[in-house]
Amino acid sequence: MKTGRYNKNKSGHGRDENRRGGKSAPVIKRRSELEGKDKFKEEDKSDKPHFEKKSFRKGDADKSAPTGNVRSNKYGSKAGVGREENRRGGKPVPTIKRRSQQEGKDEFKEARASEKPRFEKKSSKKGDADKSIQTGSMRLNRYVSNAGVCSRRDADELIKKGEITVNGKVVTEMGTQVSMQDDVRYQNERLNAEKKVYILLNKPKDVVTTLDDPHAKITVIDILKEACPQRIYPVGRLDKATTGLILFTNDGDLAKKLTHPKHKAKKIYHVFLDKPIIARHLDQLAQGVSLEDGDIHADAISYVEKDDKTQVGVEIHSGRNRIVRRMFEHLGYNVIKLDRVFFAGLTKQGIPRGKYRELTPKEITRLKSGFWS
Repeated sequence: MKTGRYNKNKSGHGRDENRRGGKSAPVIKRRSELEGKDKFKEEDKSDKPHFEKKSFRKGDADKSAPTGNVRSNKYGSKAGVGREENRRGGKPVPTIKRRSQQEGKDEFKEARASEKPRFEKKSSKKGDADKSIQTGSMRLNRYVSNAGVCSRRDADELIKKGEITVNGKVVTEMGTQVSMQDDVRYQNERLNAEKKVYILLNKPKDVVTTLDDPHAKITVIDILKEACPQRIYPVGRLDKATTGLILFTNDGDLAKKLTHPKHKAKKIYHVFLDKPIIARHLDQLAQGVSLEDGDIHADAISYVEKDDKTQVGVEIHSGRNRIVRRMFEHLGYNVIKLDRVFFAGLTKQGIPRGKYRELTPKEITRLKSGFWS
């Protein structure tokens, strides 16, 4: 059977031949035509991926990866090394294994639990330092101050004068170290560097502030005898007829700071007078008056109630004896009742008359920092 020129070509290339002027186009055969579609599908399943991501560096980057149980990504590179090589211009990145991968999570946790802390937190707070004196040593001036005798600076003066003895010997050398087992004495009385105590009392009327008064019926120590075993001292004083806040402590440094005029620890008094006071006299007290022991003025002064001119509120920082009473007596007024309602940031809130409470850590910190306005 004769075939035409058109029928001699297969796969439809005869038409291309005519269109291109007799020049035959190359025949392109698909893989499915050569090997069969079914065979191609079976082989394709068993083949590896057609393309493997290779490193720019000569050689196989996978060979440089450590052997063992490491993860492989879908491109065949192990632990992500192939990708890092490409990012860094062919330079391989060492594979870093976690300790949990190498030794196991349980073993790692046990090892961490048995290890000691790398760093120990050291405290610089004075309160934490007081705990260390039970077993360690401390400077002699601090020991004397902690015993409630005086401040550290005053303790240095006592040491210089030879008024402090340690184990029966007079010590005048500054910086001497002592321990809790040493016998430290002042005026032949053994001292004890005890825990710091801060107690706020709402003093009632007719109670004497002095610690030892044989003529007094009752003193503040009689009220505070069950408060603490430490020997504490009043910070400043209130006369017998005056009521209100008074702080007791064995912290000599803080007591000196609160009583020194330059630190200006604020005190507020509620004053009850025998007659109404005129506004001009209030202004005069604010500007200042001259007393026998020097000039004095109120930091702030005003009526407590608009309708009652016999009650006055006075803010003052001076700690001179009976200073508030004498200021009003200078202008011809007698103080019937005097109550201290505020002292160095502390108030009477929650403390009934004749009762007391310990200061909170926050209040102690504020006092030592000087924030008592």
